[in-house]
Amino acid sequence: MKTVLHEANTRGHANHGWLDSHHSFSFANYYNPERMNFGVLRVLNDDVVSGGRGFGTHPHNNMEIISIPLEGDLQHMDDMGNSTIIREGDIQVMSAGTGVSHSEYNKNKDEAVKFLQIWIIPKKQNVSPRYDQISIADVKTPNEFNQILSPNADDQGVWIHQDAWFHLGDFDAGITKVYNLKKAKNGVYIFVLEGTVEVNGQRLESRDGYGIWDSESFDFISISNSEVLVMEIPMEM
Repeated sequence: MKTVLHEANTRGHANHGWLDSHHSFSFANYYNPERMNFGVLRVLNDDVVSGGRGFGTHPHNNMEIISIPLEGDLQHMDDMGNSTIIREGDIQVMSAGTGVSHSEYNKNKDEAVKFLQIWIIPKKQNVSPRYDQISIADVKTPNEFNQILSPNADDQGVWIHQDAWFHLGDFDAGITKVYNLKKAKNGVYIFVLEGTVEVNGQRLESRDGYGIWDSESFDFISISNSEVLVMEIPMEM
């Protein structure tokens, strides 16, 4: 088993006034050659956008882009004709493929919006762009790793062009779990949203990230009430 620990205070940080962003991996003006990616997980940004502000129209291609709002309302528009609001309890995915342009704004003038922006390198290049958004609030069972993303359109959650599975869980203090990987040679990147947990004996605090590979499972203990995102992804691009 191999591991890598990214403590919260070691992430890249950019504060543009209207945008306060922490980068687990190299992004924009934050460059760390030792933190380019974890397998096909290329970007994990922890963003806070001020009221009424946001990202103007900009392009992407050949990337699976996942947004998970944590607080507030994020307004999305793209050149596929989508105009939607994504809220806490939702998950949004875009397959950029051959190319897509979109914008994201904080819909509310008087409160910040907080969300995770995650980029996954796809296993297929130049696919037709696509968009999906669902509520995951109704699939979340307390004290379980609840699947919110997979490679399969018929499974629970959204799907992407990659052999990846995301699970989100809210846990009470004292809960123990074992996570078994879905696919051989995949790794997992565990991102603690709230609380204190232990993974294979490694203590993790809020916003810490912990990568594990060359292992078929990991042991999990929720030390305090916690919320955790588990991203299982291929290690080879």
